[in-house]
Amino acid sequence: MSTPETSRFVRLRVELVLEVHDQDEVAKAALRRLAADPELPAEERTQAEGAVTEDTAEALAYLVDPFDLVSEVPGVELQQASWSSEHIEYDPDSPDWDLDGDDGEDDDEEDDGIG
Repeated sequence: MSTPETSRFVRLRVELVLEVHDQDEVAKAALRRLAADPELPAEERTQAEGAVTEDTAEALAYLVDPFDLVSEVPGVELQQASWSSEHIEYDPDSPDWDLDGDDGEDDDEEDDGIG
């Protein structure tokens, strides 16, 4: 009897909703991170600095790094990541924001072990 092979790749989906209390502090933190990045070309740095000072969502996208989330997890290596940030309307009492609820995405794949 043989056991089916399981893929060693895992897709981890995370959704966060953050309440920003101090937009200036978020922008300053993003600017500090940009300033500390020696590999960022000057032209890209200038564009990024403008983006993070004008838009808190952009600043958060610079501060929240998927690599940071998994870099300390033993036995794994980040292969690919993408993330975005956007301003939203949020109502914690709305059923649309039930994080424990079924979102309907990829149910068939997860149920039958494919994915």
